Amino acid sequence: MQVLLVEDDIDLGQAVCEHLEAAGLRVHWCKLLAQAAALPPPELALLDLQLPDGDGLTLLRRWRALGLRLPVLVLTARERISERVQGLRAGADDYLTKPFDLDELLARIEALWRRAQPPGLAALGDLELDLRQHCARRGGRALELTAMEWALLKCLAAAPGRIVERDRLETALAPLSHADSSSNSLEVIVSRLRKKLGPARISTHRGLGYRFEA
Repeated sequence: MQVLLVEDDIDLGQAVCEHLEAAGLRVHWCKLLAQAAALPPPELALLDLQLPDGDGLTLLRRWRALGLRLPVLVLTARERISERVQGLRAGADDYLTKPFDLDELLARIEALWRRAQPPGLAALGDLELDLRQHCARRGGRALELTAMEWALLKCLAAAPGRIVERDRLETALAPLSHADSSSNSLEVIVSRLRKKLGPARISTHRGLGYRFEA
């Protein structure tokens, strides 16, 4: 997921970037409203309101006037209810008042991203998972996956950027072991899936499990 952070506070901006990138997100940080306005619309935006060159609501209203439905989480020191209402009515999807906990910020981002996806469809970079049809597309092209490869991919992609324990993955694959005539060891299935997704999409964490890199 590509996140645009519009925030002029250097310490806060660095902390947010480091925390989100450690969770597997890609963050583009702008310190001025003009810089953010010059960029293509992101997949999700974290928008401060009080910026050196204007009010973040100006950019938010522009996005909404263009019909852009990207999730927007407002980050601000403004605490009055009337100001929160103004931001929500301008098109914000959520509101987080400074100071805030970085884990809560990440959880809110994940929740906004889930709600933004069409029912049964999950988008992770160039990878699209159709949970209703039990299929995946990469760059718009369908991937040929076995039942076990699909089960593993779905389990990993449900927690992008986070390590999924080996025991949990093996439990997800166990009911399908009879359906795959080839080796059904976790390592073999991971290897086959890497060949189809690209080797960098699944990272190994020895003694812990595997992580899907969105």
